Amino acid sequence: MGYKLLIDGELVNGAHILDVINPATGEAFAACARADAAQLEQAIAAAKRAFPVWSALSHTQRQAKLLALADAVEARAGEFARLLTLEQGKPLAQAEHEVAGAVAAMRTFADMDTPLKTLRQEPGTRILQQRTPLGVVAAITPWNFPMLMLTPKIAPALITGNTVIAKPAPTTPLTTMLLGEVASTILPPGVLNIVVDANDLGGVLSRHPDVAKISFTGSTATGRKVMESGASTLKRLTLELGGNDAAIVLDDVDVSTFAPRVFQAAMLNAGQVCFAAKRIYVPSKLYGPMCDALAALARDAVVGDGLEPKTQIGPIQNRMQYEKLLSFLDEARARGKVIAGGAPLERPGYFIPPTIVRDIPHDARLVREEQFGPLMPVLPYDSIDEVIARANDSEYGLGGTIWTADPERALPIAQRIDSGMVWINKHLDLPFDLPFGGAKSSGIGSEYGREGLEEFTQRKLINMAV
Repeated sequence: MGYKLLIDGELVNGAHILDVINPATGEAFAACARADAAQLEQAIAAAKRAFPVWSALSHTQRQAKLLALADAVEARAGEFARLLTLEQGKPLAQAEHEVAGAVAAMRTFADMDTPLKTLRQEPGTRILQQRTPLGVVAAITPWNFPMLMLTPKIAPALITGNTVIAKPAPTTPLTTMLLGEVASTILPPGVLNIVVDANDLGGVLSRHPDVAKISFTGSTATGRKVMESGASTLKRLTLELGGNDAAIVLDDVDVSTFAPRVFQAAMLNAGQVCFAAKRIYVPSKLYGPMCDALAALARDAVVGDGLEPKTQIGPIQNRMQYEKLLSFLDEARARGKVIAGGAPLERPGYFIPPTIVRDIPHDARLVREEQFGPLMPVLPYDSIDEVIARANDSEYGLGGTIWTADPERALPIAQRIDSGMVWINKHLDLPFDLPFGGAKSSGIGSEYGREGLEEFTQRKLINMAV
């Protein structure tokens, strides 16, 4: 079998076999190894054995290994990107961008260090801060960005001296397994382990006493389960969870200029982005023209297999999500006015075209819940206070966007949005050297940046009498 688990430096077959579906066809295109609980235990034990030696290396030594891994992935970037499109569905150009981002994340974190830091130096006292690794870290990643969600977890974990168990989503395991194949020739045994399951081993991993930290990206519902599972051992947690990001269009925009930008913020990766613009608020005086412009963009978008050069929007990644979106569509047709899209494509695979829904009430599921797909509700508003209240009236608080001809006008509005991130006249700009994290039910802790790096460490103060 070509796609194997990585346990203790060895590429091994699984106790089971897992079929991997190409969402553009709805058919299996590959099979991979799938672990059982015993193999997960072996991986955790290997990571635990490897930790003392790996953590004792200098930053420079670990940096060299991580940079070598980044170089090796980059050398096979074309292979990674094609495999990513086959298993995830996104257009090949987007897959290439994701792989490049994964490599950049490894290089960014490889250059970050946590040296011994003097906090206070005065007569009779010297106080130092040390950052120490936690131990075995579990990196649990979702299916929408299998590479770009993975390396910003494993890179800060490894560079700070932790060892890692990576568990990808079972519908998109192959690029992670290919990364394991590459890593097996670079990293010492046990430092990085790749375990694939069928969503049956997550609880074992998050409860395990030898796992010190869980870094999880996924739905809020699953994040709650991870938090509950980790409570008995007081695990360190970083949870990047769901979002229902509001996009607020101000009344000074030129519709023809801004509609394509709002559309892209909602439809990238077929809307399967935690930070996607998921509910669009438009001033009443621009509501009709903006709805018409968004509908025209939706009708013109090329939906198809991500390997086809003209494709702009690929399929929904898996059948479960596809069927969930069909239920959203049923309610949207009943409670709103669908002005573009609105029905799945009659072809093999999990294809739903970009769908624009207007005149839908604020208590509709498509407005209240995270749809995670190419379905865009467009809602009118009459005042800034009203739209801020509606944007904040959500259990989620991941991100949001404001679109305006005058960015300074948007700044005080952004300050009133209850979320971890707000963009003004841009979207999905997430530099790896700056932190982000969600508010409310959108998560706990920080990813990226020095704050994200330090979440993989324990702070220790050393207080000396001198």
